[in-house]
Amino acid sequence: MATRSKQKALNRQANADSRPRATAKFVRISPFKVRVVLDIIKGKSVNEAIAILENTPKAASEALIKLVNSAAANGENNQNLARNDMFIAECYANEGPTLKRVQPVSKGRAYRINKRTSHITVVLDTVKA
Repeated sequence: MATRSKQKALNRQANADSRPRATAKFVRISPFKVRVVLDIIKGKSVNEAIAILENTPKAASEALIKLVNSAAANGENNQNLARNDMFIAECYANEGPTLKRVQPVSKGRAYRINKRTSHITVVLDTVKA
């Protein structure tokens, strides 16, 4: 039995990050490929990041457009922030579970194929005037 569980829960809630965020889990693209695009939009305003993503010919761009729009909507609806004042403070892609598949090859052998997944998080913040 955990001691002080209510107090610990209240402390966690008080110390929680209140910035708007959005997370996409189990996205079927390698985190290495996602990080390339995330490095481009890090620190940009929301509108500028969306414009960059729409013109970036990478597979991760489509998922990131949805994610940035979702984070901006969370900021607008939950915290009454203006979309024009928000920028991408943090964004990262962690590795999710790997789907292991097999490719048959000659002489009865098999090659392993790792289909990687990502957990992508975008955290926004407002411009301090």
